[in-house]
Amino acid sequence: MAGAIIENMSTKKLVFLGFLIFVLQALSILIGALIAPNPTSAIHYVATKCINRQRARSWLMPWGSNPCQQVHSFDEPLAKTLDANDIVFAVHVPLPNMEMSPWFQYMLAVLQFDIAFKIINQIGDAVMITIDAGIAYRDDLMSEWTTKFRSMEQRPLRCIFTVPKTYENEGRFYQCDPIPLMELSTVAHKYFLINLRLPVNDTMNVGIGEIKDVHLVGIHQNGGFTKVWLSMKTVFTPWILVATAWYWHRISLMTRAPVLLEKVIFALGMSMTFLNVPVEYLTLGFEWTWMLLYEDIQQGIFYATLFCFWIIFCGEHLMDQSQRNRLSAYWWQVGLVVFGSAILLAFDLSERGVNLSNPFYSVWASEIWTKVSITFIMVAGISVSLYFLSLCHMVRCVFRNIGGKIQQLPAMPEGTRLHYKGVIFRFKFLMLVTLACAAMTVIFFIINQVSDSHWHWGVYTVQVHSAFLTGIYGMWNLYVFTIIFLYAPSHKHNAHTTTVCLTSCSILTDVTEKPEHQDTRLTCGEQWPTEAYRITGKVAEE
Repeated sequence: MAGAIIENMSTKKLVFLGFLIFVLQALSILIGALIAPNPTSAIHYVATKCINRQRARSWLMPWGSNPCQQVHSFDEPLAKTLDANDIVFAVHVPLPNMEMSPWFQYMLAVLQFDIAFKIINQIGDAVMITIDAGIAYRDDLMSEWTTKFRSMEQRPLRCIFTVPKTYENEGRFYQCDPIPLMELSTVAHKYFLINLRLPVNDTMNVGIGEIKDVHLVGIHQNGGFTKVWLSMKTVFTPWILVATAWYWHRISLMTRAPVLLEKVIFALGMSMTFLNVPVEYLTLGFEWTWMLLYEDIQQGIFYATLFCFWIIFCGEHLMDQSQRNRLSAYWWQVGLVVFGSAILLAFDLSERGVNLSNPFYSVWASEIWTKVSITFIMVAGISVSLYFLSLCHMVRCVFRNIGGKIQQLPAMPEGTRLHYKGVIFRFKFLMLVTLACAAMTVIFFIINQVSDSHWHWGVYTVQVHSAFLTGIYGMWNLYVFTIIFLYAPSHKHNAHTTTVCLTSCSILTDVTEKPEHQDTRLTCGEQWPTEAYRITGKVAEE
């Protein structure tokens, strides 16, 4: 074998491959923009005020064949005779004549309180609101409700009153922050019933103001987006898996042992395959509450592997032969990636790990855990920032290293010079594609944050958020496939390549006039991954 495919493939075939990758990338963006709906839906519910004088633990329905006794306003005469402990706020999910579906994947619930200002009943400072919460489910409208979970939860109540607190402004509403209520990692049933009670005694729910209404916003993944997402996973999984297996088969046919760069490319392909496997299909028939945590671990493994690959990919084209092919040479860069990943995993386990047993748990429920969570995110962000600074510095050094090789090209014969011009150009282009992939991720993220979730383009609705997700997902798969394919050992072997290798070795030695040490000499007969890998190491050594 002589080098990798990136060096031996004809220019015409490389251009065709690049055009094909570009078309597939555009197709992945268009699928999200024009075919997939918005990734999530947010449905607003107004909780029904049910009367529960006996204060029993039975489930109260806001509507249907057996609705609860209810009051429409706390200003009604009937409401004046009730105690705050007699009121249960009931929400049926979904709305009437609708059903939930396993295709929705997950469901979040967020509370919003309408609290009126009263001079004699104001909201206190740093007040906590206690919620007796319960959720039940059933799969047809005639069945009894099955209890899923009950919990007594506390949440910080953060509200501001934007006008002066005077008698003239009594009855105006506070502006309160949304309160996270629960997170279900699977939507395995058709109907859900949420009952909320705000128990009041001498120490509980004191100083929370005069609550008029309770609003609940239910957020779930759209079934149509799930189908598009799983379809893409179904296509990419066998593609990347076969490409990875083919790559390692090519490596195993070589007479030498795999080098570090080849091992990390194989690891990148395996992590991409692990991310691609559409395990979500099984959630359509099984109630797996750990799926969100599993998906986060999938993504974490892939991104950690990708970041490590970028560091090693650049570093292996910088070091001389005595330092190459050793993972320990990248201990601090890889350690930084592992540390940042561990921080994010700890943050994820602190919430979604506990959600496996208590869907009402939230790390944002207390000031201490809120500060700890923010600290986790900040530390991880600093780690990622340091990583990117290191990566940019290494890319700059790689290009400087290549620049040193370009200065030696005029001293070579014409055939050798043209060969190395092509090798260096292809390698530099691949490095620029790598940086473009990282830059596109950041750009798409910023656009996603500052723009609306959809644009109207003629008679079509362009889903920007969906296009962002499918585009980035497609981009990573296409990038990994390109690396695997282009860095696989080539089956071509010709006399010209061998002659070029021998000629360049002799010229490099003549130009530098340095004897090759036994530990660092570069033998042309050795089968390095690529010609760029060989010559950059030679220049670094010199």
